[in-house]
Formats: sequence, structure tokens, C-alpha cells
Amino acid sequence: MVPMHTLSSGHVLFGAFELDLSTGELRSIEAPVPDNKVILREQVFQVLRVLLEREGKIVTREEIKGRLWPTDTVVGFDHSINATINTLRRALGDSADDPRYIETLARRGYRLMPTIEYLESAPGIALGKDRKRREQSAAEMSENAVRVQRQVKPHWWKAAIVLASAVILVAASYISWRHFRPPTGPTRSDKIMLAVLPFENLTGDPNKEYLADGLTEETISQLGRLNPEQLGVIARTSVMGYKHKDERLDQIGRDLSVQYVLENSLRESGSHIRITAQLIQVKDQTHLWSQDYDYPVKDILNVEDDVAKAVARQIQLRLTSQPQAEVARSRPVNPEAFDAYLKGYYFFQRNADKDTDMAARYYERATKLDPGYALAWVGLSRVRNWQTNTGVIPAEEGHRLGREAVERALALNPNLAEAHAQMGRIKQQVDFDWAGADASFQRAIALEPGNPENVRLAASSAALLGRFDEVLQLGRRAVALDPLNAESWESLAETEFFMGQLDKAAADSKKALELSPDVGFSHFLLSRIYIIQGRPQDALPEIELVRYDTVRAFMYPIAYYALGRKRESDAALSELVAKYHASSAYQIAQVYAFRNQSDKAFEWLDRAYAQHDSGLIHTKVDPLLKSLHNDPRFAALLKKLNLPT
Repeated sequence: MVPMHTLSSGHVLFGAFELDLSTGELRSIEAPVPDNKVILREQVFQVLRVLLEREGKIVTREEIKGRLWPTDTVVGFDHSINATINTLRRALGDSADDPRYIETLARRGYRLMPTIEYLESAPGIALGKDRKRREQSAAEMSENAVRVQRQVKPHWWKAAIVLASAVILVAASYISWRHFRPPTGPTRSDKIMLAVLPFENLTGDPNKEYLADGLTEETISQLGRLNPEQLGVIARTSVMGYKHKDERLDQIGRDLSVQYVLENSLRESGSHIRITAQLIQVKDQTHLWSQDYDYPVKDILNVEDDVAKAVARQIQLRLTSQPQAEVARSRPVNPEAFDAYLKGYYFFQRNADKDTDMAARYYERATKLDPGYALAWVGLSRVRNWQTNTGVIPAEEGHRLGREAVERALALNPNLAEAHAQMGRIKQQVDFDWAGADASFQRAIALEPGNPENVRLAASSAALLGRFDEVLQLGRRAVALDPLNAESWESLAETEFFMGQLDKAAADSKKALELSPDVGFSHFLLSRIYIIQGRPQDALPEIELVRYDTVRAFMYPIAYYALGRKRESDAALSELVAKYHASSAYQIAQVYAFRNQSDKAFEWLDRAYAQHDSGLIHTKVDPLLKSLHNDPRFAALLKKLNLPT
């Protein structure tokens, strides 16, 4: 046996794989050509090489660090090593839980498990040997196969047909590797589903997390604009749950019901940034395509824009039969403004008042640095909307600022889906222009059909207009696009609540909480469900778990009244009015309606109308207002709100 460190070229055979030492090509002996080859990234190749060199002996993490970063000090290299080992395991079809190739020894390092054979030969010798062995084995088995063939039931034919229909990609020659395309476009029921996994921040700088998240979001957005009839892209919220987690690809495939994943990483070396993207087929973990993109740090905007477009074209080429469509082109943006926008987006997604304040500052900075940056104006409008609804800024001022920002965005880019969705929110919550809001949401879906938030908004709009035949269809579509997003399940549950399907609403609220115990409104929804079902004793624990002070203050007087504790209900209602009369008029009206105090309820509904309280959008379907339905004033209110009666 020739020691590996003396070889400058040649091949090494281990388990079911053959590695070309000169090119980093890893070939699977078991997989059929052309599915059997992947070119390993440099760091992954170096880790595999050091494991091979040690021939079954332990390789410490310090040794791996020395091999990958011999001179530079890398902050957070533990995460980088974990990511590299995970990528190598996926290339080998291996698992940390049940390893066949790479064994982890806690607090010590890693060890390669199979035996190793070195070959100083032409590429493919191991493959040739294995094919010969398989041919001999096949000849020996053929006689037995003929003997039992008549006894075997024909179920395997059905399996073969199912397998054949599931094969999406066929081999076609294309530059130096194989490209795969389906022979015909998939039908609606055969839509290809893809998950873009979070970009791994391997720069060693935790301050680059916002950039990794921004790349993830933009890539999903670009891919989601391709033909939605053929290619479905899982939304950001569902995939972000896998960030910094060592989850097996087959498990991800089951969780998200996807056939393909796109793995991505972000590295920084001196003044350059390197983005690596890999397209992987989940069922056999075959690497179909990979590419590195290198850019100067100063061109950070071009990194996100160009990589997203290039990856979108590669996905479209390999996974759809449509001719390549033009991927959406962005106008040039000031790089500093772009950086500020990404930071604003990062903080806004964290969904807390102090983070929203930070988001507003960054969005404002982005619009000042580049007044023509439409997406930044949308972000600023959304922040103002949030701050208004949570009482951080006065309603009149917040509504004005939010409208001005989104109108600016639409003037700059009339085809920006996010701007139409935000305008729909304002038309719905502030103007009570239900038809106009619905048109805006439909326009947003047409421009970006893969965005589940747009679908959720359209579902809510359809419910308010009484189009219940399409509400659940849209709600389930949002769940399919974003299956691990608690908000998708929460939105579906709210729709079911307003439709009177209380058991389903409760089940889907609990599903949302399973996905995210901190999800915003599921405890609130469950407390209302239990109140309507006559289970106020079960509502109280849910109210205690609601994280918003305003919502808890609103629900306590209702729950106490339902429990027959009128004195406590009166005290809680007085506290609600004293603290939140300026921002929660609709909620105060709900309490009075539930307590059968109709005059006070209508008084506060009139105040809510004067304040343009966003809660009024639910007036027609809100079960807490049921006691008012036979009052002529209720029909008059619906007419004033432009809601159909």
C-alpha cells in the first residue's frame, strides 16, 4: 500500500466511493452514471483527505483547523468545522446518528471507518472493478431469478412505474458535467418542490449573519418568481429553522415535502467574499450541480443579486422544462443603502418592539442613502404600520408615514410585489377599502406567487369579503409554501375560527405552538376559542401565556365575565379603558358586546371608526360581537365600513 501523503495524483477507494486525489472528484460505485460524481469543495476535500491519510485513526479538530486554516486565526472555527463535516457526510450519504463512513468521538475528533485502498491508476479503475464484480454476481443470480420469477407477484412493476414517474431529471451533455432535465414539464400535481437552506456564515464574523440571511431571502425570492406551476420554493421562515442545525437531508425532505435542496455558504478571505451553492437531490443525496462565486467585499450588493440570478437560472435549467425566463433584474442600489436595508430586515424579522425600532432606523438610513430604493421604502412603511398597531407612535402620524412610504415605493417600482401587499394592508386597515385591498393582494400574488405572506393576506381578504370557498384553499396553499412557519398555521387557524370551525382552529393553533412556542397570537386565539366553546376555565391559562400586555388586558375582563366573576371583570375592564383607550377602542367594544352592553359597545365601535382602528376589519365575522348582529346599528356600521351586509 502506498502512503497517501506520497501521492500527488491517483485514486483512493473506500467503502462505496472512489476519490480522485488530483481533482477532488468523488465517485459513487453504487450510483448509476451520470449520477455518481460530485466535485468536492476545497475545504471538504481537505477534510476527507486528512481522514484518509490517518487510515482509521482519530483526527482531532485542532488538526482539521490546522489543515483548513494553517496561518490565519479564524473566529468561530468550531462552527465552520461542523459545517464542513456535515457537508462531507451528505456527499457520502452518511449520518452522524448512524455513521458508516465518519465516526464522531466526543471531545476527541473524527475517524474514517471503512478500509482504504490506494490506486495509482487511470480514473474509474475502482468503478471498473466493481462493475466486473456486479456482472459476475448478476450472472450467478440470473438462474435463481428465472426460477422464482413466476412466483413473484407483480407488485414490483407498480413500484417501477411509480419510481419512473418520480424521476425528474435525465442525463444530457453540458460542458464538463452532466445536466438534468425532465423529458416533459411536470403537471400541476407533479410540481417540483425546492428548499433553499440558510446560507451558512463561515466568515468567522458573527456580524455577517445579516448578510447570510439576506442572501437566503433574496435567493428564495428570485427562485419564487420562476414558473410557479412547475417549481415551488419553500418560504424563508420554514427553512430558517435549520440554521446552525445538523439535520439530515432526508429528514428535511420529509419535513418540507421537497425533492431538492440548495445548500449555500458564505466565506470571506481578505478583501473577497466567496459564495458556494450546491443543488442536491434529496432521495439519494446526489449532488447535481455546484458553483463558487467570488466577489470583492466592496461589491457586496452584486454578490446577492448575481448569485440569486445565477442560481435561479441553474435551477430552472435543471429542474424545469420551460425555456429559461429572464430572472427579475434589480436597479443599481447604493451598496451602503443595501447594507442598511439588510440590517433593517434582520431586526424587523425579530418581531419585538425594541428590534422594530432598530429596523426603523436602518430602513430610514437606507432611504436617505438611496432615495430610489423602493424595497427600503416598503420596509419603512411596514415598520410604521407595526408601530402604529402596537401603540408605539400615534395612529394618525403612523398611518400618514406608512402611506407616504409605500406610495413612494410604488412610484419607484410599480411591479414590486411587496409594495402592493403593503398597500393592500393600508387600504384594508386604514381606508376600509376592501375591494381595493383585495386587488392589491391579488396583484402581489401575481407578481410573486411563491410568497406565502401574500397568500395569507389574500386569504384574510377573501374571508372578510365572505368568499369562504377560496379562503381555506389559500390558507392551505400558504401552509404548503411555508410548512414549518407557525404563522401560516396560525393564519389558517384564525380563518377557521372566523368560519366557526372551532375544533379545527384549536388543532391548528396548537400545531403553530408546536412549531414555535413563542408564536405571536396562538395563545390569544386559543383563549377566544375556549371562551366561545364555553370553556372559560381553560382560557385563563392561555391568556397568561400571551406575551402582549394589551391583548392580556383585553381578554381578562371577557374570561372573568364568562366565569361569573363580574366584579373582577369590571375591574379588568376599567383598567383596559384607562390604559389603552387611545389604541384599543375596538377591543373595548368587543368586551362590552360580550357582556351584552350594546350601547357601550356601539359607542366604542364609533370611536374605533374615528381612530381607524385596524381591528374593525373583523367586524362582520367576529364571534365576540355576535350579540350585536340583530341591532340595526350593526347593519349601519357594516355599511359605513363598506362591508357587504
